[in-house]
Amino acid sequence: MRANFLIPFAIAASALLAGCTYEQKGPPTQHLSDWGAAAPSKHAVSVCHAYGCQKTTRVIFTEKDVAQIKNLMRKVKKGDTPHEERRSIAYAVGWLEAEVGKRIGTSADRPGMDFRASGDPTQQDCVDEATNTTSYLLFLHKRGLIKKHQVEIPVAKGRIWRGVKNWPHWTAILREDGTGQRYAVDSWIFENGENPAVVKFEEWYIKDLNDLPKSTT
Repeated sequence: MRANFLIPFAIAASALLAGCTYEQKGPPTQHLSDWGAAAPSKHAVSVCHAYGCQKTTRVIFTEKDVAQIKNLMRKVKKGDTPHEERRSIAYAVGWLEAEVGKRIGTSADRPGMDFRASGDPTQQDCVDEATNTTSYLLFLHKRGLIKKHQVEIPVAKGRIWRGVKNWPHWTAILREDGTGQRYAVDSWIFENGENPAVVKFEEWYIKDLNDLPKSTT
């Protein structure tokens, strides 16, 4: 197990014991660096898998791939509003996750948490998912496909003293321009390639892991 897996987890666990939300400081790329993932470029992302980013794999996207994403987002988007942009982003993230899954084997990832899966390169926990979704969002932003939101550093919530159902859980974060409203973008709950949930952060993970939001359609 890599050392960079232990340090951020220890920080998060101690913060969660004191409260229920762990707010990181700095740009989103700081989170990627903490977990050993390279910052995305306009052509590639570093994908975390095997739980806690124990493995990272570089995936390159062609101009044909980007054209498919653009067409998908244009087809989904029904209006020039932040809400419709979030819908189109959810579909783009789902496409990226599915495409990456086909290339590196994470299409076999089981939704949710499986404590037996640590080290399995086909599986992803919420750290992997939140880190990868952040990378996908930054990739889309670099490509000019996100215009009404900024990508922020991931956030964790949890009440670890209440047991497994309240285990610390990570999510990627978008902030809407103008209003400053933050949105959780959470893929961990669903099958590989299914659209993530995109919901107001304060409405995300309120009760426990059995009460997480539904996929964005």
